[in-house]
Amino acid sequence: MFQQDFRNLTKEEIAVLTARGCTATDWSAVEVASEGFSCETITNVEFSGNVRIGRLDGVFNRPGGLARRSCLCNVTLHNVSVGNGVFIRNVANYISNYDIADGVYIDNIDCLTGTLGSTFGIGTEVSVLNETGGREVPIYEWLSAQTAYMIAMYRHNRELVQTLVTLIKTHAASFFGTRAQVGEHAEITNCGTITDVNIGAYAHIKGATRLKDGTITGSKEAPVTVGRDVIAEGFVFAAGAHVADGAVVHHCFVGQASALSHLFSAHDSLFFANCNCENGEAAAIFGGPYTVTMHKSSLLIAGIFSFLNAGSGSNQSNHMYKLGPIHQGVVERGSKTTSDSYILWPARIGAFSLVMGRHVNHPDTSRLPFSYLIESIHGSFLVPGVNLRSVGTIRDAQKWPRRDRRKGQDLLDCINFNLLSPYTVGKMLGAVTLLSDLERTAGVTAERFAFQAMTIDAKALRNGRKYYGMAIDKFMGNSVIHRLGKTPVASEADIRRRLAPTHAAGAGEWVDICGMFAPKTEVDRLASDIVNGVVKDLDTINERWHQLHADYYDMEWTWVCGQMLSWFGKTVDELTADDIRTIVQRWIKSVTELDAMLLEDAHKEYSLKSRTGFGIDCPGDNADDDFVSVRGEFGQDPFVKMVEDHIATKSALAEATLELLENCH
Repeated sequence: MFQQDFRNLTKEEIAVLTARGCTATDWSAVEVASEGFSCETITNVEFSGNVRIGRLDGVFNRPGGLARRSCLCNVTLHNVSVGNGVFIRNVANYISNYDIADGVYIDNIDCLTGTLGSTFGIGTEVSVLNETGGREVPIYEWLSAQTAYMIAMYRHNRELVQTLVTLIKTHAASFFGTRAQVGEHAEITNCGTITDVNIGAYAHIKGATRLKDGTITGSKEAPVTVGRDVIAEGFVFAAGAHVADGAVVHHCFVGQASALSHLFSAHDSLFFANCNCENGEAAAIFGGPYTVTMHKSSLLIAGIFSFLNAGSGSNQSNHMYKLGPIHQGVVERGSKTTSDSYILWPARIGAFSLVMGRHVNHPDTSRLPFSYLIESIHGSFLVPGVNLRSVGTIRDAQKWPRRDRRKGQDLLDCINFNLLSPYTVGKMLGAVTLLSDLERTAGVTAERFAFQAMTIDAKALRNGRKYYGMAIDKFMGNSVIHRLGKTPVASEADIRRRLAPTHAAGAGEWVDICGMFAPKTEVDRLASDIVNGVVKDLDTINERWHQLHADYYDMEWTWVCGQMLSWFGKTVDELTADDIRTIVQRWIKSVTELDAMLLEDAHKEYSLKSRTGFGIDCPGDNADDDFVSVRGEFGQDPFVKMVEDHIATKSALAEATLELLENCH
């Protein structure tokens, strides 16, 4: 709209506008498009300050087939620019200090105000994890889960955090004193007051009660939706976000394709890509990608989560009535909390774990992923590794990629969906040693083992060690098979050539940077580059995260090579064709045994107990007919067929890989 020429109104136009109920404090301060402007679409408008109006020549096709032509009607405009093809009608108070882009539709709102003294939520400090402060994350439009994680969790590196905060605050300061924006083709209808909110292109704001100090981004591919009765202050809504149905949001970042709705309330919280939160409450949480809570009685507080499924009545406590709400918790990726579960912070739950019941002794299961943490009369009972054989774990890992609702090219968060990775398998390698050490210390005849205020049953310990070993074989073997490729192997020298690492990084400890796996050395290198000024701006930081993410599989193989000696007894340079055959055989054995366990677990959903409640008013054996008509036969279940197909596919892959080695000498 600003590319076109503008002119002052003519005396004739002023007369027409006056006759149509319009007034102005200074008609000379009102400019209109040099071409295509018509007074016939302007009625009952009060002009104040400097006002620019484009061509009002658009047509809006409303639901139900109603067509509405662009107009300005029943509105007061103060220091406002209006683009081409805009519809503005029935603004009860006024619009001030806003630039309204082409194709915007505004109808029946109370007030749209810019104060020239706001940064539009950019730079708002969100006090995650510790409600009293100490881990504040200033938010901005392109905040990624990884950058936020670094700001919140790397407080030991004061220079790093200060540098990041300064970059964001400098960016925020650039907005001070500027007019607010409504992006092209945005729609604002039936709303209350909107104050100092930058509204992105194609946004849909319908029925919001009060919005203040915020930024709504978005695009045609990924518009943001703000629905009825929403109250928000000090916020950033990223592309594709959905905040509706009475949600109350205070000092929050809502990430790409995340949804907060159905009376959900949140303060001082971050929600990154594809979170889905309804009915309950969040306070000071760091919600990594796919944090899900759907129930009225659930509270997430003072914790960091990702890929979480919170059951009804899930709750945590961060206040022990001494020094205030200062305690925090870590629930690593992929965990679930069952109905009415409770954890007293501080605590740490390992990746892909299930929490059942109440736990008040500050459990730390981070060294034992894929575990069940269960309440018992003796306290907290830990079952290591058992989630590796759970059908629910595999279903979760499959559904997350399918439920990625982000659109467009600019995806902020780097997300790795892998169930097995150098991070989780590294934990398993340590877990095998830990469980063996516990058994050796207490004696092989012990019935129970104590571990950090938790109890592990002897059978559970040994089974857990077995499950971990199978998963390690599965991951390591899969990596070797993938690296060998699909062409016949000519010699053992050819084996070593194919298996040689191709990336310098990857050895050593890996970390989960809120959805993204990366070697700690590379994260530390990025931190150093930020502190030393090698990386100087926020865009470059995001680019570095994405490059790390893109290099994952090459760095993963470097890590696998570093574990060969400890797990298989030989380095990559020492592997022979017979060693590869052994690795493949161990791999397919682990794959098929784990899949068989999954089928056994899935079969429980078709047991007699699962049929309870079916067959109401059905005589005799017809109860089974009712069950089958609703749930189907076990053998026809899509997941069951998928697992069976997986076994067949992987068995064929094992045979094909072994055939590649037939002529190796």
